[in-house]
Amino acid sequence: MVSILTFIVMLVAGAVVLGFISVSAMFLIWWERKVSAHIQTRYGPMRVGWHGILQSLADVIKLLLKENITPEGVDKPVWWLAPFFAVVPSVMVFVCIPFGSLFGINLIARDLNIGILYIMALTSICVLGIFMAGWGSNNKYSLLGGMRSAAQIVSYEVPLIISMVTAAMFAGTLSMQKIVEAQKNMWFVFQPNMALAFIIFVISATAEINRTPFDIPEAESELVAGFHTEYSGMKFAMFFLGEYTNLFIVSALAATLFLGGWQGPFLPPVLWFLIKTYGIITVLMWVRWTFPRVRVDQLMSFAWKVLTPIALANLVVAGWILLR
Repeated sequence: MVSILTFIVMLVAGAVVLGFISVSAMFLIWWERKVSAHIQTRYGPMRVGWHGILQSLADVIKLLLKENITPEGVDKPVWWLAPFFAVVPSVMVFVCIPFGSLFGINLIARDLNIGILYIMALTSICVLGIFMAGWGSNNKYSLLGGMRSAAQIVSYEVPLIISMVTAAMFAGTLSMQKIVEAQKNMWFVFQPNMALAFIIFVISATAEINRTPFDIPEAESELVAGFHTEYSGMKFAMFFLGEYTNLFIVSALAATLFLGGWQGPFLPPVLWFLIKTYGIITVLMWVRWTFPRVRVDQLMSFAWKVLTPIALANLVVAGWILLR
């Protein structure tokens, strides 16, 4: 009986997570359009709903109705599975993200005692979806985009993970919930070396999710949309969903690891978590529409010659501070 009840609870939690991801992705697509428009002194979507709020819903309907075209010569199993590898690991990360509490209910699917390791493992899988899309498309431009993505994500994972380890060292735990609780008296970002870890994390995360100025894998001017050139309809939409889900995830992780997660006065904890997360998302969107794309050699040099040495030095300093 207990196992059946647990299974039902897991199904309900999974449905809630999927619903939240879908609504959040539609909102973020609309929000990015409005942010980019106002940065460029434009209005953005205005005609479909209030201030174009229903534009993303119209786009979803359009993509659902579009024909799914399979080009000749593709490696069908690899090509068909690529969108799932791009989305499913991102959805699984939500298992241990602590959203805080609402009406006395802790909004976390499972507080894993190895939450950081679990997230590191799953975020590493997402690159497979991009690489599979490029490899299976029978298109040299797509393949080049997939190869670039693999090199980029593997490179920027190093400083990203080092920054996460630094936060875990200060908290003394790998549990995401306990990392938030460890910041009860002071958020980690207010400590100098942790502020540096936060900056490294945000920069590395921007490269991890292929956003400007690090969006080399889908450099439109060079690769005609890169690894997803040959995709249409819902398959293309799944890559789009994965991109905006990853944007939410890295922002949620930054808020959890360095900005105290759901900690905050007066407002309900879940509102504090969402305010911090969407605040970081807005900053990343601001960066996207402000800075130009870097060259691929600059991108790789910055990862290995700048971010990684600084992250390692910061980790050593963090260990020295903890041992004093």
